Amino acid sequence: MEEWLQEIGVRGWLVEGVKFGIVLAVASGVYYGVRGALVRATRRFAASTSTHWDDEIVKAGVFSRLAYIAPAFVVYYGMGLLPEIPEPLADGVRRVATALMIAFGALGLSSLLTAVEAIYNSHPEYRERPIKGYLQVVSIVIYLLAGLLVLAALMNRSPWIFVSGIGAMAAILLLVFRDTILSLVASIQIASNDMIRVGDWIEMPDLGADGNVVEVALHTVKIQNWDMTITTIPTHRLITDSFKNWRGMSLSGGRRIKRSISIDLQTVRFLTDEEISRFESWSLLRDYVGGKRAELETANASPGLDPVLNADLRRLTNLGTFRAWIWATLRSHPQIHQTGHTLLVRQLAPGAQGVPIEIYCFSNDTAWVAYEDIQADLFDRILAMVPEFGLRVFQEPAGSDLHRCKEDAQ
Repeated sequence: MEEWLQEIGVRGWLVEGVKFGIVLAVASGVYYGVRGALVRATRRFAASTSTHWDDEIVKAGVFSRLAYIAPAFVVYYGMGLLPEIPEPLADGVRRVATALMIAFGALGLSSLLTAVEAIYNSHPEYRERPIKGYLQVVSIVIYLLAGLLVLAALMNRSPWIFVSGIGAMAAILLLVFRDTILSLVASIQIASNDMIRVGDWIEMPDLGADGNVVEVALHTVKIQNWDMTITTIPTHRLITDSFKNWRGMSLSGGRRIKRSISIDLQTVRFLTDEEISRFESWSLLRDYVGGKRAELETANASPGLDPVLNADLRRLTNLGTFRAWIWATLRSHPQIHQTGHTLLVRQLAPGAQGVPIEIYCFSNDTAWVAYEDIQADLFDRILAMVPEFGLRVFQEPAGSDLHRCKEDAQ
């Protein structure tokens, strides 16, 4: 080739320049040839198989990045065809080519890790235990090692020289990678203790988070709030701060209803015989009233009690009967858990706001909308039934109440 170049009038440094240009042209041709052939072959192979993992590797662009190594390899060994180029320049080109091969090799490994994450997440049983944080740590290690090797190749030094110098830079590295180290430790604790999974509903009021976990990465956890906004929380804050995870509620199949209504103390009284007979005709109260009749007759027949003096006798109250009706209503409700979950109706301590009657039970549908419908329908019915027992719900005086009092006074 050199004689042919001299025959056509190309001499001296121009010969080496033309040779170098030819090497670059060959390297470019090799790149397009390797990339085209490799990518087409891998895509064809992935499409012909029934497995999913090879499709993810192709999709992540692993072979597209590895194809860049081929032209750098050609340039590295092509410098041997240019003997007239000064050795320092040729050596510098070889160093750059070596550094590029290392860099693109690291990019290829990073793409492979992306494919590994996609393959892992494609299995439903693993999707709730993300490994993105661990893969990010591996990527950081790969890039650090690649950076050391690239630096060593460019400076023509042993990589162990730079590794030995890391000890002296430990304090600086700890400062620079403080968040990464904290996040790594937090990710390990979160995974080992199964604290959160993708899809969990968590609450962190201090950080404005209340919604579903959509991503668990090394440094951050993304939460989609119920108003469709995204809250990003540093991973280590899930270890240092407290948060509420509603997964247990979802897995149990029951969502708690805990709400009370306040009854006006002035409306609590004993039932009359007519009211007792009326309540006994109700299907929900028939067993309760019948059982109470027998119990009270036995108790009131005790020696020493004056049957005429009402103060000595036990009698049914409208409030107690109201509680019994709520209990029977919950027991017959098709959307309230009857076993395996707490179900009670209790009377709390009376106060300035009346006497609270608290309903504590669990709906058998944990979906938010369905749960709210069940709870609203239940309390709509309870509130509407309060006057049937001669009771009144307590509430603070409203403007209409004060106006009515004024009219009555006039």
